Amino acid sequence: MDFIFMAVIVLGAIGLVSAIVLFIVSKKFAVKEDPRLAEVSSLLPQANCGGCGYPGCGGMADALVKGADAGSLDGLYCPVGGQEMMGQIADLLGMAIANSEPMVAVVRCNGTCVNRPRIAEYSGLRTCSAINACGAGETACGYGCLGCGDCVSACQFGAISINQETGIAEVDEDKCTSCGACVKACPRHIIELRKKGPKNRRVYVSCVNKDKGPIAMKACKVSCIGCGKCEKECAFGAITVEGNVAYIDHTKCRLCRKCVKVCPRNAIVEVNFPAPKPTPEPATKPATEPVSKPAAEPAEEKQTN
Repeated sequence: MDFIFMAVIVLGAIGLVSAIVLFIVSKKFAVKEDPRLAEVSSLLPQANCGGCGYPGCGGMADALVKGADAGSLDGLYCPVGGQEMMGQIADLLGMAIANSEPMVAVVRCNGTCVNRPRIAEYSGLRTCSAINACGAGETACGYGCLGCGDCVSACQFGAISINQETGIAEVDEDKCTSCGACVKACPRHIIELRKKGPKNRRVYVSCVNKDKGPIAMKACKVSCIGCGKCEKECAFGAITVEGNVAYIDHTKCRLCRKCVKVCPRNAIVEVNFPAPKPTPEPATKPATEPVSKPAAEPAEEKQTN
């Protein structure tokens, strides 16, 4: 009986000492969480899409608080929440934030079923990643959209779909939050984020084919052949030709659309521009019939007496 009583006393003493030690350690090494983290996190959309460049909204909230402590929020932007939400966070943190132009995902491929006919039939796992790993796919172009919808599965906002008639991915710019999930999901890197532009107007080269001209022409009717006519036409230095394909820098483009007119392959796309007004036909003057001169009357013979 005495042994049991002693064991209870010893165990109780050990538990008491351990509790005191844990309490002291927890107070001394406690990590205090900034209350602003919870407030900023509550304003974020909690989409956890990674479009901001951080691992989820928690990482973005931590970066915003640290940026505020450092005195600047430059480079921090949530594409899902947009400018209005970022303004609310900036007000909460007592900071100013620069206006950021809205972006939108763009599919740089116009190789529809008409422009890029199928030459083979794929039988296997119907994902873009799987087909791309096997080679060029079902067409002769090894750079274009595969149309299996890896980007569709990656988008959390229903902003991208596969057009069943063309076989090409299409982006709904009203739903797109420019999170970049589709950009990461595309194994051929044909989707990129570009400025929406004034009145949602954009100009871009809808091709990423890096093959030389003759090969690219055989693969697709609207492929870029890297001829450089658009680069020469652009007065703002927005177009460069590298790897046999042209690229338009959306930060330099002035939307003059001169490059669209000179492209011999119709590989440059203009979006949301008004339809050109029909040029009036020159008025044709009615044909005037030549006025016939009256026949000269024969001279009267002089009457001789």
